[in-house]
Amino acid sequence: MYAMTGKLTAQNGKRDELASILIEAAKDVGKIPECKLYIVCEDVSNENIVWVFESWDTKQAHDDSLQNERTRALISQARPLLVAAPDGAELRVIGGHGI
Repeated sequence: MYAMTGKLTAQNGKRDELASILIEAAKDVGKIPECKLYIVCEDVSNENIVWVFESWDTKQAHDDSLQNERTRALISQARPLLVAAPDGAELRVIGGHGI
């Protein structure tokens, strides 16, 4: 199982707009059987940060999702709202609840 976490920092006052785009992305990837989890969270301590947690059957399934035309359009909408490149990590799931 493959997982990712992403920290996205929006321009001042743009977090809600960024979060809306990411929630649309979640709806789209949620239709892909290999996507097990896509959660969008607001950072409680920073009004500009959005976190995304993703879990996929494989890294290839995740990479393939990025080639989807709708996904690429949403990424294009989100980029101008960011103050920097997304930060995060690729992860290997080793256990837990809900996987």
